[in-house]
Amino acid sequence: MTTAFDDHERSRWAGRAAAYQRSFAALCAQPAASLLDAAGVVAGTRVLDAGTGTGTVAALACARGATVIAVDAEPSMVAAARRRVPAAEEVRQAALPHLPFPDDHVDAAVANFVLNHVGDPAAALAELRRVVRAPGRIAVTIWPYPQPPLQRLWGQVFDAAGVERPAVMPRLDADKDFPRTAEGVSGLLTGVGLADVRCETLSWVHRTDPEDWWSGPVNGIGALGLLMENQPPDAVARIRAQYDRLTADFRADGGLLALPTAALLASAAVR
Repeated sequence: MTTAFDDHERSRWAGRAAAYQRSFAALCAQPAASLLDAAGVVAGTRVLDAGTGTGTVAALACARGATVIAVDAEPSMVAAARRRVPAAEEVRQAALPHLPFPDDHVDAAVANFVLNHVGDPAAALAELRRVVRAPGRIAVTIWPYPQPPLQRLWGQVFDAAGVERPAVMPRLDADKDFPRTAEGVSGLLTGVGLADVRCETLSWVHRTDPEDWWSGPVNGIGALGLLMENQPPDAVARIRAQYDRLTADFRADGGLLALPTAALLASAAVR
């Protein structure tokens, strides 16, 4: 059973694989190798990439010689991942927490920035645990809170432009949310019966073209896109002016933005 938050997320990503690939895909790709390492993915590992997006993690797993099964809730993402990862055993549409696989189907599972897009993160993890056979591992990434500079930037842009937030933004039900901290995500993994829980912070500087970074919200990606698409043209112009002003401090050689960011990488064993 999906939640209202799940339904909202489906609507935000519908048909937006190309927009995601241009804007945020490179950011989300940064932890891919570390994610696979944490899940113990090597040649011969049968791995599930849940929420594959345009197939970044799945492609890297295939390059390691793993047997890859990839799923995503959004049809345009599935189509993009199929094109990108023809060596995968299977790429199909499916969404956590309901996977169309039997128990003990894979040796490992990964979910790269997926828990922040599901209405019941604990149920999603429990479903990953169900399909991973012992002694396998599960690894996930999430964005942390307090937010690093990259994630704070858009809020600062909207505030400087005088954009009013909707009175009610889609959120997880309170009983399904968790602190976006190392302790919070570790507790989530422990709570669904996983063992040997580990969590680390990955920090890096994301380099991107300013127009590509602007294109994400302009093309409706995520909560930022929801805010952007509800603005009249004059407000969008103000947002753009503040975007140019506030990103000036992050301009690097060649005109790229250099945005400091971080993610939490958590992993655990199925026993």
